[in-house]
Amino acid sequence: MSAPVSSMFSIRLAKEDFKFSAAHFTLFPDGRAELLHGHNYRVRLEVAGRRLSDVGLLFDVSVVKRAIRERCAGLDERTLIPTGTDRLAVARRDGTVEVRFRDRLYAFPEADVVLLPLANVSIELLARMLWHEVAETLAGTPVERLTVEVEETPGQSCAYTADLGRPANVPREI
Repeated sequence: MSAPVSSMFSIRLAKEDFKFSAAHFTLFPDGRAELLHGHNYRVRLEVAGRRLSDVGLLFDVSVVKRAIRERCAGLDERTLIPTGTDRLAVARRDGTVEVRFRDRLYAFPEADVVLLPLANVSIELLARMLWHEVAETLAGTPVERLTVEVEETPGQSCAYTADLGRPANVPREI
């Protein structure tokens, strides 16, 4: 018996260890930037598809759980710096990352920094970046849609949802 075309199975993953603590500052459209501060980010995922395997599974969730845990570990206890903006000057010098925004100059040990190919370190762009990274692990599975949600504080989050396998609907730039 096949499911109706509009029916989908969805799996939500919000494990206790899908989290990372990181420092950042947001750049605003009016030219301002927040002061450097930190968040205890939480990541949640939802995958959906119409077909199950012959053993009644949508896909092997352990692959996605491993991928998101690895990515969270790579961001944990770091300062996140966007490199996709001309509003910041970022330079590496002698084991240090220097970041200049207007009259502010930050100098961080290179090991404490993750340079992200983003225009800003916002929950919107973090959700989309993580979506692309998780989507790669779902190639060849019956999963049709993926949502990645990033929460920076309780009650403030952003979810990015897109169908898999439809490049025209999914921007590749992150």
